Amino acid sequence: MSLLFSPLTLPSPRGGLTLPNRIVVAPMCQYAALDGCATDWHLAHWSNLLNSGAGLFTIEATAVLPEGRISPNCLGLWDERTASSMTEHLQRARALAPQTAVCLQLAHAGRKASSALPWQGAQLLSPEQGGWQTVGPSALAYLPTETAPAELSLAQLANVREAFVSAAVRADRLGVDAIELHSAHGYLLHQFLSPLANQRGDQYGGRLENRIRFPLEVFAAVRQAYDGVLGLRLSATDWVEGGWDLTQSTELVSRLDDLGCDFVHVSSGGLSPLQKIALRPGYQVPFASEIRQACSMVTTAVGLITEAEQAEDILQEGSADLIALARVFLYQPRWGWQAAAKLGGTVQANPRYWRCLPREAQSVFAAAILAQR
Repeated sequence: MSLLFSPLTLPSPRGGLTLPNRIVVAPMCQYAALDGCATDWHLAHWSNLLNSGAGLFTIEATAVLPEGRISPNCLGLWDERTASSMTEHLQRARALAPQTAVCLQLAHAGRKASSALPWQGAQLLSPEQGGWQTVGPSALAYLPTETAPAELSLAQLANVREAFVSAAVRADRLGVDAIELHSAHGYLLHQFLSPLANQRGDQYGGRLENRIRFPLEVFAAVRQAYDGVLGLRLSATDWVEGGWDLTQSTELVSRLDDLGCDFVHVSSGGLSPLQKIALRPGYQVPFASEIRQACSMVTTAVGLITEAEQAEDILQEGSADLIALARVFLYQPRWGWQAAAKLGGTVQANPRYWRCLPREAQSVFAAAILAQR
């Protein structure tokens, strides 16, 4: 039997969430929000990927504070207005798709906030361009040509921590099935972890114990307020000498495990423009494998995983429990169906789509089609 198309239960204090397969749609920023609110683009995007055949769909990085947005067009969940918009659009999207679990990624971009759209250069925006003053663990800019962020005070750290908690409570109310805290790709929580971005002189900077303190405090506070499935996305390495690395990641993951983290989503990079990444198919899988051995959590592998057989091999090797794919789903929104046809699995899909499959792939929906006859 294909492991990719076998069920898996994500544990939680609430009782857990059983996924019908091991395919995850990774969070992908859409840069389509208006003042933090979801739009009809999100309705179309979400309903499309909820029909992908994946067991879990993850909504993009969603800012817990306005100044935590990556760009002025990024999604937010910092007040009742943004929550109401997300609730409306998510409910409409879910009504157009088979029952699929939804995870929401909560984030704060820190010094990488206030940026232009990727196709407009992704550079830091000035106030005249619609940008704002960024914040970070230290007054160290991502690029030497950019204005440095303001170093967060202890009072501001408490405010950010509470913003994560409040956003998690709102997410629970709007009906998501899981929450992922974004501590990867050079955003605020990752900035605290890395000595390349965090050079504070207080209890939140310096040695490893101090640098992991704030991310762990945020996680613990959210865990106390939210008893559903809760995980964290982690950059396992900065790909820069002297930066955050796999050894430090395994220590962080061990601490998260003790705090009741249910899953860890293992990515890498994004903290420094000096990163040197050795790109190849599945290049981040070894990190997921190492981290999986260091904890009891469900572990997700991601990064240049594009083929069904490749995903299946990763699971069979024991390198991960879940397989996340991102941009391949934008290019092939029914990737889950294609993988099921190759591996002998089945998926859920809206019955309006059942007649689209070529004859050799009819078994993908076989049980559902027979049930309707």
